[in-house]
Amino acid sequence: MIDPRAIIDPSAKLGANVDVGPWSIIGPDVEIGDNTVVESHVVIKGPTVIGQNNRIYQFATVGEGTPDLKYQGEPTRLVIGDNNVIREGVTIHRGTVQDRNETTIGNDNLLMAYVHVGHDSVIGNHCVLVNNASLAGHVHVDDWAILGGYTLIHQFCRIGAHCFTGMGSAIGKDVPAYVMVTGNPASAKSINAEGLRRRGFNKDEIATINKAFKLVYRRGLTVDEALAELTKLAENCSAVLPIIESLKTSSRGIVR
Repeated sequence: MIDPRAIIDPSAKLGANVDVGPWSIIGPDVEIGDNTVVESHVVIKGPTVIGQNNRIYQFATVGEGTPDLKYQGEPTRLVIGDNNVIREGVTIHRGTVQDRNETTIGNDNLLMAYVHVGHDSVIGNHCVLVNNASLAGHVHVDDWAILGGYTLIHQFCRIGAHCFTGMGSAIGKDVPAYVMVTGNPASAKSINAEGLRRRGFNKDEIATINKAFKLVYRRGLTVDEALAELTKLAENCSAVLPIIESLKTSSRGIVR
C-alpha cells in the first residue's frame, strides 16, 4: 500500500501493512511500525521511530529538527509509541543534545490539527491535545491530560496526570495532577472531576482529591504546609500521591 508517488529513502524501515499516501516524504533513519497509516503530503524525518497502529494525517511534519538556536544539526531522536492519531498540520520536533536528546510521545494519544510539540518534550499516554495547542521545548505532559484548543505551554513546564486546560490557556508554571486551569495567565479553578469519573475514579477518591485541591489552593498554606497535610490524606487514599509528586518535583512553581 505504498503509493508510487511517495518518496521513501532506501534506508527507511517500514513494517508490515504500512500505508503511505501520495506525495509523502519519508527520509533516512526513519522506522515505522506495523499497520501504521501515513496519509498524503506528510513529511517524516529521522532519526525517528514510530510504533504500530498509528495514523498520521496530511501536511503533518514529524521529526524535523528544532529551530532552537543551540541546535547545530546533531542526530537527535523522536520516538512515538503505538495507537496515536496525529491530525492535519501537526509539527513535532526532535530533541537536543542540551537536554534528553529525544522527544517522546507515548501510546493512545490524539493530537488534533496544528498542534505543535517542541524539542525534548514528553507526552505520556491517553492524552488529547486539541487544535493549535502548542508545547515549547522541554515540556512534560503526564497521562490522561487534556489540553484545550490554543493552549500555550512555556518551556520546562510540567502538566500533571488527568489535568484539563481551558481554551486559550497560557501556562507558565507547573500544573499539579488532576487540576483544571484556564486563563492568561492560567489559574487553577477546580479539579477535573468529570474526567476522573469517566476514568473510573470512585466518589470517595474524587472527594478526597477535591479535599487535596482545597488544601493546596483554598487554605492559604505554603507548599511545605500543604505537603504535610497531603501526606496524611494519602495514608487512606493513594489517589492523592500524584498531587504530592507534582508538588515535590515542580521546578517552576505551580499555577495559582
